[in-house]
Amino acid sequence: MHEGCPIASPYFPPAEIAALVIENTEKVFSVMLGMNVAPQPMQVQMSVEADGNSIVSILGFAGAWSGAGCVSCSSELARKIAASMLMAEYDSVDDDVLDAIGEITNMVIGNFKDAAAPMLGHLGLSTPTVIFGRNFRARNLNGQIWTAVPFECDGEIFEVKVCLVPTNEASSTTQPSLVVSGS
Repeated sequence: MHEGCPIASPYFPPAEIAALVIENTEKVFSVMLGMNVAPQPMQVQMSVEADGNSIVSILGFAGAWSGAGCVSCSSELARKIAASMLMAEYDSVDDDVLDAIGEITNMVIGNFKDAAAPMLGHLGLSTPTVIFGRNFRARNLNGQIWTAVPFECDGEIFEVKVCLVPTNEASSTTQPSLVVSGS
């Protein structure tokens, strides 16, 4: 755990979140994209950050637990993922690439949600919000931590992150729950 990070919820430990993230990310990338991914050691983080040209796709959770899940990658890897998914080449990030990353996020985080349901109960998902840009940070104002699992794919690293807290804890904190800033 990083210094300065609050203690993770004892109800759903980061190691259990990471195991479900790994299982479902490997499944989606293998079945839907024909791409292999190699999970790296789990990390606990306070925000979603991007350097250089990056894409982050975020979905919100609602139900007995609140929070978000996201997939973040470089624009180059996003174009490769879109090419594999849509069977077309992409020289730059366009709406098709952004839509493909949103859909991959929907599949990965949606499968995570379904796998976590026996432990967390029913969770609803928002539609993906996809952000493309340079040097930005997204963080929860509620101070929740993100369980982050980096993956190696096609010579690059991307991350899948999940942030969850029981709803009764989330409702006693400041809203809105997510702020995006950039330079």
